[in-house]
Amino acid sequence: MRPVRLALASALLVILGLAACGQAQDPAPSAPSSASASSAASAFPVTVEAGNGQVTIERRPERIVSLSPTATETLFAIGAGPQVVAVDERSNHPPEAPKTSLSGFKPNVEAIVEYKPDLVVIASDIDDIAAKLSKVNVPVLVEPSATDFDDAYDQILDLGTATGNADRARRLVDEMRRELDRLAAEAPKEKRLSYYHELDVTPYSVTSNTFIGRVYGLFGLVNIADRAPDAAGGYPRLSAEFIAKADPDLIFLATTKCCGQNRDTLAKRPGWSGLSAIKNDRVINLDDDIASRWGPRVVDLARTVSDAVRKAAG
Repeated sequence: MRPVRLALASALLVILGLAACGQAQDPAPSAPSSASASSAASAFPVTVEAGNGQVTIERRPERIVSLSPTATETLFAIGAGPQVVAVDERSNHPPEAPKTSLSGFKPNVEAIVEYKPDLVVIASDIDDIAAKLSKVNVPVLVEPSATDFDDAYDQILDLGTATGNADRARRLVDEMRRELDRLAAEAPKEKRLSYYHELDVTPYSVTSNTFIGRVYGLFGLVNIADRAPDAAGGYPRLSAEFIAKADPDLIFLATTKCCGQNRDTLAKRPGWSGLSAIKNDRVINLDDDIASRWGPRVVDLARTVSDAVRKAAG
């Protein structure tokens, strides 16, 4: 099984933050003016409550290393792109992000320090990397996989405060809230459509209590995975028979880029050709990366789900 797909299983949740472009992409932020940079610098030192506790950053960071694809997307979205000097090998958005061979799965202190970072952002403290970097006076923010929207918003605000881009981060969060609220309010919820989200071809799925599940929850969809025997963990492994019996109205595939899955490949699976979603052309191909991250592009995911629900309900 691919690491990206296993990432969302509770035992390997860390990988989600390191894995992986979308329908709507933010334009690359322009470099801050000297006046705005000076104003931002005057706000320091700042203290951020991250996943690794309170982290104090003495000066506005100008050499940021991101080992989290979600954090990378967020940093560029809030205007901190010019401050980023290196990102991990899986940070593939935006295209201008300075991708390197650095690994979030196997972080190497010596390799990270070569970039002379004054801030490192990670999704999980693998191999106690935060403490190791702290020993060489490099502040580290651990921003783990979000469990709900508020958690995702908090992380964006954390990065805004930590990088001197607090105002831009607040505006981004406000924009995300408004758009998600709008999409949810306009969603036709009367039919109570059911769905299956394929996280992995094994197949693993997600329940309504996960971050991805909460995106679908905005639209009043019924998650077939909630009835799975091992649903309590949030990422149950479903049998082909279970899915065929549930016969979901909609199927969302987060296995398109990784595994080449689509409506035709699903139809070839034993017992699946008669599924309503396949017969009615309600198989939605997602961007694997967008569907596995909890940053600004969650709005793109929500728009995709919104379009699918409108089409199915109409």
